[in-house]
Amino acid sequence: MYCELVIILVLIAGCMPQQVVQKFDPIPERDHYHRSNLLLLRAKQNADNEEEQHSKFWIDSAQQTLSKKLNQMNPEMKAKNVIFFIGDGMSPQTVAATRVYLGDENEYLSFERFPYLGQVKTYCVNRQVPDSACTGTAYFSGVKINYGMLNVVASVPRYTCEYERNNSTEFVGLMKWAQDAGKATGIVTTTRVTHASPAASYAQSANRGWESDAEVVEDKCDPEKTVDIARQLVYNEVSKNFKVVLGGGRRCMLPKEVKDEEGSRGYRLDGRNLIQEWTELHEEMGESAYVWNRKELLSIDANKTDFLLGLFESSHLMYNLEVHKKNAQDMEPTLAEMTEAAIKVLRKNKEGFVLFVEGGSIDLAHHSTYARIALDETAEYSRAIEVARKLTSEDDTLIVVSSDHSHTMTYNGYTKRGQDVLGIADTSEIDGLPYTTLSYANGKGYHETYDPANLAERLDISEYDFTYYKQRYPGTVPLSSETHGGEDVNVYASGPMAHIFVGNYEQTTLPYLMAYAAEIGEYINNPDDKDDDTGAAHALLLSLPTLMFAMVGTLILSVI
Repeated sequence: MYCELVIILVLIAGCMPQQVVQKFDPIPERDHYHRSNLLLLRAKQNADNEEEQHSKFWIDSAQQTLSKKLNQMNPEMKAKNVIFFIGDGMSPQTVAATRVYLGDENEYLSFERFPYLGQVKTYCVNRQVPDSACTGTAYFSGVKINYGMLNVVASVPRYTCEYERNNSTEFVGLMKWAQDAGKATGIVTTTRVTHASPAASYAQSANRGWESDAEVVEDKCDPEKTVDIARQLVYNEVSKNFKVVLGGGRRCMLPKEVKDEEGSRGYRLDGRNLIQEWTELHEEMGESAYVWNRKELLSIDANKTDFLLGLFESSHLMYNLEVHKKNAQDMEPTLAEMTEAAIKVLRKNKEGFVLFVEGGSIDLAHHSTYARIALDETAEYSRAIEVARKLTSEDDTLIVVSSDHSHTMTYNGYTKRGQDVLGIADTSEIDGLPYTTLSYANGKGYHETYDPANLAERLDISEYDFTYYKQRYPGTVPLSSETHGGEDVNVYASGPMAHIFVGNYEQTTLPYLMAYAAEIGEYINNPDDKDDDTGAAHALLLSLPTLMFAMVGTLILSVI
């Protein structure tokens, strides 16, 4: 009888829900990514090689992974907070190569340790391979539209000036749902805050390029009828109520007669200083602050700040490696620092918050075929996610990590373990010339790949300095800018209801999954009209431990 009791107790303990605790490596210093990682790679490879040569290493690894998955629970808990990360252009190949850039193939980026993984399809209504505007609309508003447009229905052609006449902007997306539920909202990006991805959270435009009135006028539209994206940022109902806006893009907010803090002129033709207008507007709404450099951002008292606008460049923020090259560490914050500042301002709200964070520089680097920078920016993005997870709890904060689209960079060549992923892979047995592990299907790297006098012959790249951060990587087709890729991209999730993000689905599903987890939008929980079945399920989940212990008590009493 006693043996039977022990067996029952063990079985019950195995059925008990267990909290999954994510563990991450210590956050590295910013300049970690500026140093060459080749020696680190080789040292780690030598240390791991002996273990990896025995089958037990791989069997134990598989068993550990299985154990973690068996112990995962799928809590039907509400997400008080949602942090939505987009790595712009972060393809699966980019993620894999970044692992090696940071140490070794068997390492994990912070978000790869999240327990749930899915995939989304990224195409536009009229394009197989998308841009960041149509994808941004998909993952914020839940609707697929045309290439190059923001929150305007696909029946309206691009560059239509008076698109609002067509009732084309009836979109209500994730940020509006959050605000209607009483949650604080904000956006963080390394690009201009009027760029396609962040703009998709608040703006409607028949052309993503209408970031200031100058672009509107250039396309022969009336700027009073076709309102530019920067002006929408200040006055649209959703973006006006953003508690935090951090990124670049001062030029779109300032008139051409005005120079910003670093001497760059604005783009606006209407003479409006939208930074000043934002400040005046938000002074009436609460305690507000505008900052333009890292020092000012880090000195902000989050407890005394209701609204925060930070614009750290005229255009996009500098690349992380470029910041080090120019010794500008005191001028521009990292993505992790901006993310931390945003969370500290937003988390004061008792109803919770929804924050959007974009690692936009991954995409910019890929377009220039700067592979080293793309991997470094992915590492910075990973660090920002790690910071977000450390500042929040898995019990009440859902973190979703994805990409808007892919890129054409390939990771190839049968390279040996320990080789620098950013270096030469091997030599071709056909033409006797070396080739790199990373290369692109198209883009400016073409000019470093083929002899301009004889395009049938490749150039000898053996003397190229692949340690230089702006070294272009080989490309097959000559284009002024490398293009996006059309394959599906990954979704990583951690926190309440994270398990519903698994599988393969349309990108337009993402905002509804987040809304469901947070009980906002159409899934808002009305206390006066609860679903009986859902309530019963929650009650059963919460009472399960009590029922189990009651069973144990009864068994013990019967034994005694």
